[in-house]
Amino acid sequence: MPLSLTVDDLLEYTAWQRGKWFDFFREQPSRLALSGGPHGDGRFGIVGDAVKHIFSAELRYVQRLRNVPLSDLAALDSTDLALLESLGNDSRGSLRHLLIEFPQQEWDSPREFIILTMRVVTTPKKIVVHTLMHEIRHWAQIATLCRINGDAPAFQDFLASPVWGETAQGTS
Repeated sequence: MPLSLTVDDLLEYTAWQRGKWFDFFREQPSRLALSGGPHGDGRFGIVGDAVKHIFSAELRYVQRLRNVPLSDLAALDSTDLALLESLGNDSRGSLRHLLIEFPQQEWDSPREFIILTMRVVTTPKKIVVHTLMHEIRHWAQIATLCRINGDAPAFQDFLASPVWGETAQGTS
């Protein structure tokens, strides 16, 4: 059975998921300050740090693909919901523009990047898919942190999303 999942599908899912998260944080902005837990790698002390990382990474991947200087967003307050939402809108807008403007013949041409301390050789196409999967993975981690802290977000699995039409709904 042929099945295809497109970048547009992933963009639609992550846009829907971001909306759900921003609704969750708007209800109680202090959720951004929930602890990241004692066993992290030191980069995400609070939930807001992980949210900032999702959007910062997306923006920097686009900047790498455009061969422009990388933004340094370390000083951005990761408990400021309006700033995080603005960063998320900017990073997603940059990604959408890249998808429209990027030269078609270059999507499968490998490039070399230094990401943190790793040398990565990969195609722009793989970077874009990684960026979207990276976001999905981190939202799942954030959901786990919230649940551990007794504050469960709404169901956000792909099944509940509007992608491909049907959605999962509660039975209460």
